Amino acid sequence: MLVQDAPTRTIQPADGGVEIIDQTRLPHEFVWRRLETLEDAAEAIRVMRVRGAPLIGATAAYGMALALRFGASDTQVRTAAETLAATRPTAVNLRWAVERMALRLQALPVSERLPAAWAEAAAICEEDVAQNRAIGQHGLALIRAAHKGDAAVNVLTHCNAGWLATVDWGTALAPVFAAQEAGVPVHVWVDETRPRNQGASLTAWELAQAGIPHTVIADNAGGHLMQQGRVDLCIVGTDRVAANGDVANKIGTYLKALAAHDNGVPFWVAAPGPSIDFHLASGRDIPIEERAPEEVSRIVGRAEDGRMVSVHLTPVGSACANPAFDVTPARLVSGLITERGVCAADRGAMAALFPDWV
Repeated sequence: MLVQDAPTRTIQPADGGVEIIDQTRLPHEFVWRRLETLEDAAEAIRVMRVRGAPLIGATAAYGMALALRFGASDTQVRTAAETLAATRPTAVNLRWAVERMALRLQALPVSERLPAAWAEAAAICEEDVAQNRAIGQHGLALIRAAHKGDAAVNVLTHCNAGWLATVDWGTALAPVFAAQEAGVPVHVWVDETRPRNQGASLTAWELAQAGIPHTVIADNAGGHLMQQGRVDLCIVGTDRVAANGDVANKIGTYLKALAAHDNGVPFWVAAPGPSIDFHLASGRDIPIEERAPEEVSRIVGRAEDGRMVSVHLTPVGSACANPAFDVTPARLVSGLITERGVCAADRGAMAALFPDWV
């Protein structure tokens, strides 16, 4: 997508290393960060310099390639895979990517593994871009269906599932970008998405770069807007879809789905194939990451003098809980927007589109 009118991807190989956009610095600073080791890649995933299920998977794939620069034995491949898989538990793309890399590499002689690792990681990235572009086209049909007269279609999204969460295009925002390309007027309600504010900081930044009208709202404003008839459809991303269609996404997604259901607003989930986990029977089995309480008790922003500062929000001594994700039951999901088409959030419909994944 575009950064200051220049086509840009979130991750790219560079002179034996990998460059990523450091998302912890956005929206106030646009900074590239170089990864040179397995530990660099693991740290970037763990502290959310990269985030979003597809981009986590792509970064892990390149992390495997970085690890093999210093040896490519079976033990080193296995250690790299285990290290990366342990960084974050909820997004299934992470496990999928490291398992795919390990299977590819262990089938080769040691001498061939390093170049193969770079090639496989690049292939994962290209597949991600193609998947997300296709999600955009399938989701565009849903936006077109909601378009009436000259008014813009109002889309509500939660967290960040735009191109910053992927290699390019995004998942939930791919239909929005596609609508802009197709000349369909669209406006996005952007949930701030506490506690890390990925909506207010990342989604809003992406949409501003693309010139797409948008409005940042407090997380709890969505239901009110739906009651007022000011939301035509919701589109969110996902970190994992269980076999029965239950969806894990950023904390607060479940409440938006409840509000959408109560107000008759379609609630769509953009889900690339690697985010579907046929091994888990239901959302009850999805591991929910518990992150540091400091993400709730503190907030980072830019002061009037331009300095980045962290301020305390809560009374000293107050306990804070920080579950990073919640699970939206399949009954609240209008359908899944995948690279292979739109389907119901149930095992039969998903299996019909992805028989090779079951």
